[in-house]
Amino acid sequence: MSNTTNRYFLGVVKLNWPFRVERVELAPLVFVPAFIITIYIIAGIASLFHKPEQKIDNIAKEVPSGIQVSNTVASDVSAELDEDDILFGTKTSEEMLPKMREYYEKNNDCIGWLKVDDMVIDYPVMQTPDNEDYYLDRDFDGNSSSAGCLIMDTDSVVGDGTLEHDYQDGTKPSTNLIIHGHNMRNGSMFGDLDKYRKQDFEKQHSIIKFSSLYEEREYEIVSVFLSQVYRMDQDVFKYYKFFEADTKEEFDDYYKNVKKLQLYDTGVTAEFGDEFITLSVCAYHVENGRLVVTAKRIK
Repeated sequence: MSNTTNRYFLGVVKLNWPFRVERVELAPLVFVPAFIITIYIIAGIASLFHKPEQKIDNIAKEVPSGIQVSNTVASDVSAELDEDDILFGTKTSEEMLPKMREYYEKNNDCIGWLKVDDMVIDYPVMQTPDNEDYYLDRDFDGNSSSAGCLIMDTDSVVGDGTLEHDYQDGTKPSTNLIIHGHNMRNGSMFGDLDKYRKQDFEKQHSIIKFSSLYEEREYEIVSVFLSQVYRMDQDVFKYYKFFEADTKEEFDDYYKNVKKLQLYDTGVTAEFGDEFITLSVCAYHVENGRLVVTAKRIK
């Protein structure tokens, strides 16, 4: 090859790290294929330095059993998967109670419904693990509202299976579900809970109904008591920190305290293995006071 040819070939493209074309000259037709091959080689080497954020194998591991994943790119798989299926594990949104599915489709933060007969308490319950206070001053649609919504504590596990199948078709709820709500002067939200200070009222309204997305549950009131939110370093009974009883001792400690503080004897007892629902609202007998209604599951 002549010097002229060498000079001309080297002048077609000069490459510097990291693969930048510094100078390009018009080459004869015979050098065009060589130029294209060079570009492909560069692209191949560059691909070695790039790792996808998530491989298809990793996505498949996160998909619940029973969901078929086609052999396609990761972004396409993510788009095709039903978000509800991923969120609720082995359960799917199609298995929701019809009423709850309707509200869940409107707002995915809705995880249940609370109702007490003959009271205004008949509301959806919201849960936002990343920001527990989100619905403190927002309504169901996310609009500003001083009444807010009923809020399930982020540490409460509502569960997505059914007691009928011993929760082998989903996830078992935690020992205690805690729901917070505002004490509104007009009686809305948890404003009506003050009525439980009187035993006669409790006798006529001792059943609390709560529906998860998948099943209807009922709870019978065990204790109505007054408490408060304490400083973190105070060694006192903090009902709002009890979510799961892994041992009989943990259960008994909680049960002993709610019975000790009760305003009156409801006549309802509980034992290790029972599930609770706890309704908590602001009270004004002390600073940071709370009125608390605790009930055990009977259905």
